[in-house]
Amino acid sequence: MAILQKHGKNSCPDLASIKENPADNIGQAGSQKKWAESSQNWTRPVARVWTVVLLLGTCLLYCARVAMPICAVSMAERFSWSKRETGMVLGSFFWGYCFTQVLGGYVSDRVGGEKVLMLSAAAWGAMTAFTPILAHFCSQPIVSMTISRFLMGLLQGVHYPSLASLCSQKVVESERGFLMSTVGSGSYLGTLVIGGIGSLMLDLYGWESVFYISGLLSVLWAYCMWKYLLKGEGMYRTAGIQSKLSKRNWLRLFRQPAVCAVIITHLCTASTFFTLLSWLPTFFKDTFPDAKGWVFNVIPWFVAIPSSLFSGCLSDHLISQGFDTASVRKLMQFFSMGVSSVFTLFLCGTTTFPTAVAFVSATMGLTTFSHSGVSVNVQDLAPSCAGALFGVMNTCGAFTGVIMVYFSGYLIEATGSWASVFGLITVLNLLGLGTFLSFAEARRVDIDLAKGRYHNIHI
Repeated sequence: MAILQKHGKNSCPDLASIKENPADNIGQAGSQKKWAESSQNWTRPVARVWTVVLLLGTCLLYCARVAMPICAVSMAERFSWSKRETGMVLGSFFWGYCFTQVLGGYVSDRVGGEKVLMLSAAAWGAMTAFTPILAHFCSQPIVSMTISRFLMGLLQGVHYPSLASLCSQKVVESERGFLMSTVGSGSYLGTLVIGGIGSLMLDLYGWESVFYISGLLSVLWAYCMWKYLLKGEGMYRTAGIQSKLSKRNWLRLFRQPAVCAVIITHLCTASTFFTLLSWLPTFFKDTFPDAKGWVFNVIPWFVAIPSSLFSGCLSDHLISQGFDTASVRKLMQFFSMGVSSVFTLFLCGTTTFPTAVAFVSATMGLTTFSHSGVSVNVQDLAPSCAGALFGVMNTCGAFTGVIMVYFSGYLIEATGSWASVFGLITVLNLLGLGTFLSFAEARRVDIDLAKGRYHNIHI
């Protein structure tokens, strides 16, 4: 693994030469563009407010997303769905989720990630709140629910690419790890909230209440964001370098080894995470049939939240102390994919329930370190198109994640052993980690320095 190297903030040779010879390499116009780009960064107090707001938004995103799985059993009984029909409704979300990743990031890079987040939240929040109405008043509830879940996937698919775009445009490099890891922990918080409070509402007031409350709260969040943070802004971009970009040379970007590395690594990370998320409850039920479900469904997520926050604080602290940014990203990814794989393999020989819960909690906790690794590295490489590039990464990860979930089920049936699945997860983790450690960088690759000018790639 790469050794952390300490350096000054301007250790990159290209940027250092630019700074030493501004007149020759950048010119007055280039200096003004660079100043305009940096002047758009949030101040620390503003960044803290946005961190809390985005954390709450991601929490509500997962509350709305998980509402259907929470209510699926009750809805299946109410509308007489079979297992296959229930699976069709639940699975339709992920197919929609794959198709708007790149578009969401592309639009966010141009009009601003905060605006895309606000509009999409209002849309998927309203869709969530109207779900019970669609189910009751449609003559074919299975059709209306499948279409609504597909649309939910389309609308929620823009969330994380928009976050990546917003963070790359507004947050300085030394603070991106904490913001992304904190906001990322909202997914675990939302899963816990809807799993606890949502289940209670389901028992007391019926499945409709889960959709009504989570949907209306999401719409309220979007309105407050527009009213108090965006100050009623429309869909236009204020002054800044991002609005003046023409089409980028994507083929040129994809030829960069560092860009290929983040795509492959994120693909492996997403695949293994989706597999664990989908199959761990079944693993516990098969291996420890008398175990209480709330224990293995709650404890790992409680561990994941502080682990995600710690990884962000650690990475930002190391960078602020002068350690090489690329080495810090690699260190975080080593914990996420390397150390977590050790605990995944330990599950193969687990014989007691407390030990299994401990190993799973360690695995899920360490996996969150990727929020400060590959997930934020895309913002280091291409801040001018971070949203669209993250969309490409997330699309690849979503497709391969679905395939991995199905293939893991085949392995379990064919071998009758969970060791084959955990072994496959480990192999994918090591493949992604090896690629990231070998080729990952933190220098910008969306700028062209070959002609001695500091500008964005155009075609």
